[in-house]
Amino acid sequence: MNTVAERANAIARRIHALDWQDIGTELDRYGCAALPALLTAPECDALIARYADDDIYRSRVVMEHHGFGRGEYKYYNYPLPDPIDALRDASYPHLAPHANRWNEAMGVDVRYPAAHAQFLARCRAAGQLRPTPLILRYETGDYNCLHQDLYGEHVFPIQMAILLSEPGRDFSGGEFVMTEQRPRMQSRAEVVPLRKGDAVLFAVNERPVQGSRGFYRVRMRHGVSRLRSGSRYTLGVIFHDAL
Repeated sequence: MNTVAERANAIARRIHALDWQDIGTELDRYGCAALPALLTAPECDALIARYADDDIYRSRVVMEHHGFGRGEYKYYNYPLPDPIDALRDASYPHLAPHANRWNEAMGVDVRYPAAHAQFLARCRAAGQLRPTPLILRYETGDYNCLHQDLYGEHVFPIQMAILLSEPGRDFSGGEFVMTEQRPRMQSRAEVVPLRKGDAVLFAVNERPVQGSRGFYRVRMRHGVSRLRSGSRYTLGVIFHDAL
């Protein structure tokens, strides 16, 4: 499988074959859903191997300089490298109906079009022109503070992270963590165990939860716990672009 089109088609087939009804149920219940083995080990290794190739990135962020935690990440530039376009374009149509149901339940008027290209056109019209997919690198002692990836007026309410390294071999610690801030209640934490190539879909900001009197909103944040040893790489796939 040598051409970009062949590799993209293989990823799209994996995504379309997923049980999206079950994924939607998990997102509704917990605000996140794991997708095992979304990328192969060679696909993960190829993304890591290009970490030093500055020509494919638009910026580098050292987290400690901004109070974001410790570690660093790089935002990709357009055109996005293989396989990131395929991940966004193939996943979005499955997620848009779910995002629309969430907005309806929360009384939010915004609705998302069926195709990712249409949503990106909406972002561009509002001046959100910069690509948001990124690759993150953590070394021993690094961590990512709880946060949200918003970037502008137009925000798609679900995003994806894919672990590119193998826990127990490449690193220890460094768990993916989410918190759910509930009104008039204590916050709830969720830890999602991932292996190399596994993805997690999760709420970017607010999501609806069914209560005894209808739906109420909870606010989600995500981060990464302290890396105890080794190196950890993650691909972040965000569906809206940035100002």
